[in-house]
Amino acid sequence: MIPPLASYAVVVPTVGRPCLATCLAALAASEGPEPSRIVLVDDRPGPPGPELPVGTLGPLADRTVVLRSGGRGPAAARNTGVRVVDEPWTVMLDDDVRVSAYWREQLARDLAEASPDTGGVQGVLEVPLPADRRPTDWERNTAGLRDAQWATADMAYRTEVLKAVGGFDERFPRAFREDADLALRIIDAGWLIRRGERRTEHPVRPADRWVSVRVQKGNADDALMARLHGRDWWERASAPRGRIRRHAATTAAGLGALVLAAAGRRGAAALAGAGWVLGTAEFARARIAPGPRTLDEILTMTVTSAIVPAVATWHRLGGELRHRRAGSWDGTL
Repeated sequence: MIPPLASYAVVVPTVGRPCLATCLAALAASEGPEPSRIVLVDDRPGPPGPELPVGTLGPLADRTVVLRSGGRGPAAARNTGVRVVDEPWTVMLDDDVRVSAYWREQLARDLAEASPDTGGVQGVLEVPLPADRRPTDWERNTAGLRDAQWATADMAYRTEVLKAVGGFDERFPRAFREDADLALRIIDAGWLIRRGERRTEHPVRPADRWVSVRVQKGNADDALMARLHGRDWWERASAPRGRIRRHAATTAAGLGALVLAAAGRRGAAALAGAGWVLGTAEFARARIAPGPRTLDEILTMTVTSAIVPAVATWHRLGGELRHRRAGSWDGTL
C-alpha cells in the first residue's frame, strides 16, 4: 500500500537536449502518486528555441509549466523553478535521467517516511556500464554519481527549507558543487538529509576525447567551496579530494623546465623536465590501468594526461582569484 503523501512538484532544468523527452516519458509512465506540478526550466541562452517536448508527459502535460532562465546555469535554472513551487516538497531531476517504473511509488514512501527534521531525501542513482569490457575514464567518472552525496540528478527537498536557505548559489555556473554547497547550508541550518529507496538511472552521455579537459573548469568551483565552507569541506561532503595538488606540482615542474631551459641551466631544466614526465606518466597510468586499454582509450588518456594538470591548475588559480572575497550566499527566492 502506498503511504499518504503531501503534494510534490518536480523541477527539471534543461538546455533542450534530446534526452529530455526520454526523461519526461519515464516520469509520466512511472507508477504511483502523480506530481501536482512539473516545472520545466528552459536554460537555453538567447531567443526561444524549439518547443520543449511537453507532449511526452501525456496526461501530466496539463499540469506542466515552462519557464526560461536565460542560460545562467543549472543553479539559476533550479531557483527559477523553485520560485513558483508552493507544494510541500520540491523534487529535482536532471534532464538526462530515467526514473524507474515504480519511481513515483518509491518517492511516496521516501517522503512519507521522512522525519520532521529531515529536510531532504536523496534518490539512488544507477549508472549502467558496459558488461563486455572495462569502463572508460569518462564512464568511470559518471559512475561516481552512484556514491555521490546529494546529487541533484534525483533529490527531494522540503520547499520551505529550500526557500529558507535562499536556494542554490548562482555563483556556481555549472552542474558541479552547487548541490554540495546547498546541502551543507541545509545541514548547517539544522536539517537532516538522508538517502531514500527510489531508483533512477543516469546513463553515460556521449562525449568526445577532450571531455576530461573541459570538466577541469570545476576546479574553480572547488575554490569557491573552500571559501564558503572551509578547507575541510571535502570531508564534510564525503567528496573525493581530487588530484589538484599533484596537478599543481606537475605543472610547476613543466613550467620550471621551460624557464630553466630559457635561462641556459640545462641540468636543472632536465631535472624539472623529468619531474614533469614522471608526474604525467603516473597520471596517465592511473587512468589507463582500470580502463578497457584499447588503442583509442590509451591514446586519449596519454594526450589528455599531459594537458589536464595545467588546465586544472589554471582553473583553480582563476577560481581562487575570482572568489577571493566570496562571502555567504545571500540570494533570496
